[in-house]
Amino acid sequence: MSKFILYIKIFINFILATGAVLFVLFLLPELLKFFMPFVIGWIVAMIANPLVRFLEKKVKMLRKHSSAIIIVAVIASIVGLAYLLISLLIKEIVQLINDLPTITNEVGEQLNKVSEQIRQLSLKLPSSVQGIIDNLTGKVGEIVINFVNGIDPPTMSTAGNFARGIAEIFLMLIVVILSAYFFTVSRDELVAGLKKYMPASVTNVWHLIYDNFKTAFGGYFKAQFKIMLVLTVIMFVAFEILGVGYSFLLALGIAFLDLLPVFGTGAILWPWAIIEMVTGNYVRAIGLVVVYLICQILKQILQPKMVGDSIGISPLETLVFMFIGYRFYSVLGMILGIPIGMVCVNLYRIGMFNRIIRGFKIIVHDINEFRKF
Repeated sequence: MSKFILYIKIFINFILATGAVLFVLFLLPELLKFFMPFVIGWIVAMIANPLVRFLEKKVKMLRKHSSAIIIVAVIASIVGLAYLLISLLIKEIVQLINDLPTITNEVGEQLNKVSEQIRQLSLKLPSSVQGIIDNLTGKVGEIVINFVNGIDPPTMSTAGNFARGIAEIFLMLIVVILSAYFFTVSRDELVAGLKKYMPASVTNVWHLIYDNFKTAFGGYFKAQFKIMLVLTVIMFVAFEILGVGYSFLLALGIAFLDLLPVFGTGAILWPWAIIEMVTGNYVRAIGLVVVYLICQILKQILQPKMVGDSIGISPLETLVFMFIGYRFYSVLGMILGIPIGMVCVNLYRIGMFNRIIRGFKIIVHDINEFRKF
């Protein structure tokens, strides 16, 4: 093979790889967003399909009938659970909005107490250091008060947008149900059609990538959301016992933070416990520390069993993929960056990028040889 043909092949591989990366980073998210009801319908169809096959084989029920029954059951379960959670959240959010003026005053009083305690502790320090500490506590208090005061109550336009959002959600729900039904009923025909018109090499690559994505996203997110659910229940019960307001909202928010690799429950519970300790609320401070310890112990017990070795990437690689995801899509990118990184690492290990790497090595080698004299 001549060098020219070799370079043409390497160049084509580079172009295809670059196009694939650009497609995944920029075009695919937009396509998924545009066709989101169909994506959700496909996910529901995947959940329902094993049950449909079971009824089809064991009960001898027609696929059309079993699909309709199971999809209705799956949708009803999801809608029922979502209704319970959303109604509880809305109740606490409305209560939070109504209580904002009182909360503002309480936050101000708590900050004054903390500032006074810090001032008392800093009396033995040099006057210059005392000035810096007073400055810092004053600025922190000002920032918090401004933030709370800056939250505007709902307006008529907000209510109108909410009503339009409800109508759109209802329309999307209809599309989800219908698409899930058709995906389940016509699954075999769709698979046969794709196999008929797609080359075998493309089908093999697709199966390879799909299996990796299924393992990474299915295994990782299933485990993380199970852990998140357990932590939410524990913190909700604990906050109710400790008499903390908006207990479900706080428990859900802190458990969601725990889903992010860098944060965890300690990012909220430790500063909260310290503030409660400084202001003299020792029972609640000890309670928050106990809640944190229980959450950490349970997480250490559950995580290896649920996640196991499915992550398969080092802590440094985890941090890099999380940071890259954040740079592209903010907090959502942080969450998605790790499973996508897992897929990339697994594809690299099975040799999916060998051709690109080999082509790059050939070009680097030839450039090094060419520059010698």
